Amino acid sequence: MSVESFRAISPSEFFYRNRELAGFSNPARALYQSVRELTENALDATDAHGILPEINISIDKSDGQGEDIYSITVQDNGIGIPPHYVPQAFGMVLFSSKYTLRQTRGMFGLGAKMVVLYGQITVGKPVEVITSPIKSTRIYGFRLMIDIKNNEPVVLERSSWRKESDWHGTVVKVSILGDWQRSKSKIIDYIKRTHIIAPYATIYFKDPEGKIYLFKRVTELIPKPPRETKPHPIGVDLEMLKMMLTSTRRRTILEFLENDFQGVGRKTAENILAIAGLRSDRNPRRLSQEEIERLAESIKKYDGFRRPSADHLSPIGDEILRIGLSNMFKPEFVDAITRKPTSYAGHAVIVETGIAYGGSVPIANDPTEILLLRFANKIPLLYDEGSDVSFKIVSTMDWRDYEVEFPAPIAVLVHVCSTKIPYKGVGKESIADVPEIEAEIRNGLREVARRLRNYLSRKKREEEAARRAYSIIKYIPEISRSLSTIVGVDSGESIIEEKLLSLARAKLGVGIKSVKDVVIGVE
Repeated sequence: MSVESFRAISPSEFFYRNRELAGFSNPARALYQSVRELTENALDATDAHGILPEINISIDKSDGQGEDIYSITVQDNGIGIPPHYVPQAFGMVLFSSKYTLRQTRGMFGLGAKMVVLYGQITVGKPVEVITSPIKSTRIYGFRLMIDIKNNEPVVLERSSWRKESDWHGTVVKVSILGDWQRSKSKIIDYIKRTHIIAPYATIYFKDPEGKIYLFKRVTELIPKPPRETKPHPIGVDLEMLKMMLTSTRRRTILEFLENDFQGVGRKTAENILAIAGLRSDRNPRRLSQEEIERLAESIKKYDGFRRPSADHLSPIGDEILRIGLSNMFKPEFVDAITRKPTSYAGHAVIVETGIAYGGSVPIANDPTEILLLRFANKIPLLYDEGSDVSFKIVSTMDWRDYEVEFPAPIAVLVHVCSTKIPYKGVGKESIADVPEIEAEIRNGLREVARRLRNYLSRKKREEEAARRAYSIIKYIPEISRSLSTIVGVDSGESIIEEKLLSLARAKLGVGIKSVKDVVIGVE
């Protein structure tokens, strides 16, 4: 009889075996995912710290290789990385600066490490990193790989040199197996959509064919950077409560509740302890398992908490969204709104919605073809649109209620920001239809759609008024000639014509300057 063997594997080895979970399922998807992950890191290193981003992205085909090997380089002008953190930041899966309660584009501590890991698996070359933190007088260079078995960085080369300019930021270069032809449209679309939601960034992109795309900054308005916050009691489960109790420095359980959570004051803390049957002077690190369970249950039962704070979120803002949509589509109508914060599972959520109509917006034949621009924490979502909650809402809205008649040139933007986005997978490409978030998206779209309806209704009234005016004004020359003949004044025709046109303008509310602007001549 065979004996079952057991062993543990490291996070690196897990994702080495299951890289499709992080979006690296094939060369085309991997090339897109690599550009996306490195670009998101670059943007987080800039706008999250109040820096107007300058991002350079290049993809180069490696010569002399039988397979489709591509070198990806992404450079930013961000805060840089302290040199002692660089090996872990790029060589240890699940090591990250993003395991805090504030909004960031990344959230799993995978991103750049998965790019490095995939490149190492498919090409075998180390990642090259150059970085210089703000206020540092030196630039630091690294060449490193990942010890997959032990989930540790392997530094092959480390160097530093004195700066000759005031540059700060990070440059990452990695070689991977990719498929440019199959991923080309997605990568270009990703960068375009990134610039829609970040029009305050300048993004330079050079593709493997040598074509250059330059998306210039069109505004210096930048979203408010997020601030780290404390957890909200509603979002804390039993295991998180245990970890917080173990690591707290508070001397009493009352102090712990008051100071280690947001939205908990003295009175609220006393009420929770009363429900749990715990003395307020108990040492939080010495609670028994049964007492911790009672405390967790009392938190769950208590219904007097304030809503979670949204200080740790960084919505784009309606003005920046309007600028981004206007810059990309030059529409005849554009508007956007930022909804008030709400909460989901104890985490603050802010939903932003926008609509662009006309201009270069693609024509949609029905609601399922509407150009849907989906974003989560400022990340464009390009895959799995059909399973996203936004698609469900947009495709089932009765657009006739908003004067939209298909075919129609309409684009819809939805941005969800939260420290807890309910993604449907590790690839972070679609958002689940959670009731709280679905309601916010639906209400946000309805509000902007009502503004579109007002615009379209006004436009329709103006067009109808213009048609009526034209149908009347085109007869003015004939009437003027007839009246001039009747009164026997040869030189009065032009005077009569001008008087009639002036009267028509006043009565019909149109801005026609001359009857020559209207088709004249009556059979």
